Amino acid sequence: MSKKEKKETTTAPEAPQEAAVEEPEEESGGGAPNDEESGEVAELARALDECRQEARRNHDLYLRMAADLDNFRKRAQREREDLAKFANEKILREVLPVIDNLERAVEHARQEGGNSKGLVEGVEMTLSQFAKVLEKFGVAPLESVGKPFDPARHEAMGQLESAEHPANTVAQELQKGYVLHERLLRPALVMVTKAPASGGEGEQSGE
Repeated sequence: MSKKEKKETTTAPEAPQEAAVEEPEEESGGGAPNDEESGEVAELARALDECRQEARRNHDLYLRMAADLDNFRKRAQREREDLAKFANEKILREVLPVIDNLERAVEHARQEGGNSKGLVEGVEMTLSQFAKVLEKFGVAPLESVGKPFDPARHEAMGQLESAEHPANTVAQELQKGYVLHERLLRPALVMVTKAPASGGEGEQSGE
C-alpha cells in the first residue's frame, strides 16, 4: 500500500484586528450661557425686584390704612360717649338758676329767723333732691373759696383786700360753679383777694 501523503495544511496566521478608534463625542452645551440667556435672567431678576418693591409699598399702604381706620373707630367711639355724657347739658344749665334761687331763699330765711323753720326744711329737702338728680347726670359743684383763682373755672366780679388769704385767691363765692363730667358747665362768680395796701402810705417825715 502506498503511503498517503499527508497534505500539510498550513493556515496563514490571521491578521491582527485593528482596534476601533473611538471618536470623541461632542460635548453637550455645558459651557457658559450665551448672551440671549444672560439677558433673560437679568430681565427676570429686575421683574422680581420690582414685584418685591411693589409688595413692600402695598404692605406699607395697608398698615397706614389699618391705622387710620383704627383711629377713626376710636374717634367715633369717643364722640358717641361724649354725646351720651353731654346730651343733657343744655337742660341742666337751665336748672341751675332754679337751684340758685332756692339756696338764696334758704339763706335769707335763716338770716331772718321767725317761724319759717318748716318752710326752710321743705326747701332744703327739695335742694337735696336736686343735688341727687344732678349727681346722677354727672354734675358736681365747684369748690372755689380758698382756692387759687382759675380763669378757666372762675369769673372774677371784683377784688378784696385780705390778710387771711394770699393774693389772687378766691375769698368769696357769689354764685356756684358746676362741672359736667369734669367739663365746665358754668363758671363760678367770685371775689378775688389782693394784697392789702401798706400802712406807711401818705406818711411824711416831720421837719
